[in-house]
Amino acid sequence: MTLPAIVAARRFEPSAHLPFFIGDERVGWIRRTDAPALHSWPDVFHIDDQSIRLANTFADLNARSAALGAVIGMLAADGRIPGWRNETYAIRNAFDAPPLAFIERAASRFFGTMTYAVHLNGIVEVAGRAPELWIARRSETKATDPGMLDNVVAGGIGWGMGIAETLVKECWEEAGMAPELAAKAVQGRSFHVLQSLPEGTQAEEIFVFDLALPADFSPRNQDGEVGEHRLAGISEVARWIEEGMMTVDASLATIDLLLRRQWIDEEACEGMHALYTPPAL
Repeated sequence: MTLPAIVAARRFEPSAHLPFFIGDERVGWIRRTDAPALHSWPDVFHIDDQSIRLANTFADLNARSAALGAVIGMLAADGRIPGWRNETYAIRNAFDAPPLAFIERAASRFFGTMTYAVHLNGIVEVAGRAPELWIARRSETKATDPGMLDNVVAGGIGWGMGIAETLVKECWEEAGMAPELAAKAVQGRSFHVLQSLPEGTQAEEIFVFDLALPADFSPRNQDGEVGEHRLAGISEVARWIEEGMMTVDASLATIDLLLRRQWIDEEACEGMHALYTPPAL
């Protein structure tokens, strides 16, 4: 049986969506059921049965960002874009690519644009004791996956932030880790998620890090986004993954660690290796 997180990571039906283009580049996926909401802006979007395209009259970064920003504000006011973050994300198909437009973070799933995130596996290894992982429970007030189990640190990468810079920032906000400790994290692999969600499409590349934590370290959340932390053995964490108690992203980040450390049988993670490359659509 394939683990539920691995199945969910590619639970996406292209035929239920329209590709969203800026110029000649497909930058997102918009649900066909959401397309009618964009007909109110014929000067911004060109819509047919095959695609949704940002009008070519918006020829530069600022013009595209302004046009999309006005639409996003009205969609949010109508309740079509929940969980407003006041964070800027760039529309770009690769992390190092120049941005084609800037949008509010909450709108990225409505438009199905690529996003980027960091996840940290917090590991405690003490001689004579089996390895353990610090696991967080997300706050019940979180806009996405409230109350679910998560990695000790996880967060989206906003525009203008680097990968390592974001990790250090999130380590402090979510777990009270000093920058000197966070800087010792070792990068693992990255994987790609493309899944349909109630708010739209998650198209995301997630960068995984591991950090060996001192035995006397206890995470302390600083930003109110974590309800609690718990230290758990590998077998318990594996059970949570199997039962779908952890978020999809956290499950996959943890599986990546377990595979690299050979703490889990590869046969139990069928399909995981396909997630290390972008989906072919």
